[in-house]
Amino acid sequence: MTVDLLRMGEPMLEFNQLPPQPDGSRHYLEGHGGDTSNAAVAAARHGAAVGMIAAVGQDMPGDSFMALWAKEGIDTSTVSRSGRYATGVYFVTHDDSGHRFLHHRANSAAAMAGPEDVPVEAIGRARILYLSGISQGISTAACDAAFVAIDAAKARGAKVAYDTNYRPRLWPAARAAAVMRAAMESVDYAFPGLEDAAALTGLTDADAILDYYLRCGPAAVVLKMGESGAYLATRDRRVRIPAHPVQAVDATGAGDTFCGAFLARTLAGDSLEEAARYACVAAALKCTGHGAVAPIPSPARVRAAMGR
Repeated sequence: MTVDLLRMGEPMLEFNQLPPQPDGSRHYLEGHGGDTSNAAVAAARHGAAVGMIAAVGQDMPGDSFMALWAKEGIDTSTVSRSGRYATGVYFVTHDDSGHRFLHHRANSAAAMAGPEDVPVEAIGRARILYLSGISQGISTAACDAAFVAIDAAKARGAKVAYDTNYRPRLWPAARAAAVMRAAMESVDYAFPGLEDAAALTGLTDADAILDYYLRCGPAAVVLKMGESGAYLATRDRRVRIPAHPVQAVDATGAGDTFCGAFLARTLAGDSLEEAARYACVAAALKCTGHGAVAPIPSPARVRAAMGR
């Protein structure tokens, strides 16, 4: 399979809390998570030829991911299976302030993979390599592997896309900021989140955040602002993209859906603004269902919502 977009990162089996039952009991919906895997599914559903660079265990969660990726048409030739380390798992709970995560990822197969596991030649055949702050934050070995992958992409003419996806429980803000800034020097498409940027840069003004990341090196920066939509910037132009209104029930993975849909449409030939408008609608529609992956919408549903 020829792959245009390679996603590198940590898959995690998801257990998402459903609304309370009439008897007061709590049930959880089993699904799939991990930011780069979520984005891979979104990109594949929206027409891109996608592959995963990942490590999963020889366990039920690992089997479940292999089945998911096969179903979605995602190439797994660069996925490794570990008989020693397990696939990570996380739980999502919901309250009035939003969704919260409880991760079990210590010594996971993904966290234990290192620079020697990077499929350099496969990266060189792709058009875009996508990874995130989580891809680097899960361990020192994974962080080093991410830099090897970025260097391989740039040396072979592939573009690099990067989502900050800062998780304070993984690493302190000062270290994350330094690592991500170093990564941003080789990035073509940057996807910082508004809350991430505040923690990593101390900036809260949207234009100041865009200025900061553009100075790091990316040709295009898309600031993800949740219910406020997105803010796209290049060195020549800036445009605010409004959020698509929906009745949201679960925002888990919305940013990942945005990134996947954006890159899929960019690879299909859309302008950056067209891709961002499409991705905002896709991300909003994902929020109408529970789980990170199952509610990712089809292209037909996104086009219908856009009025096309």
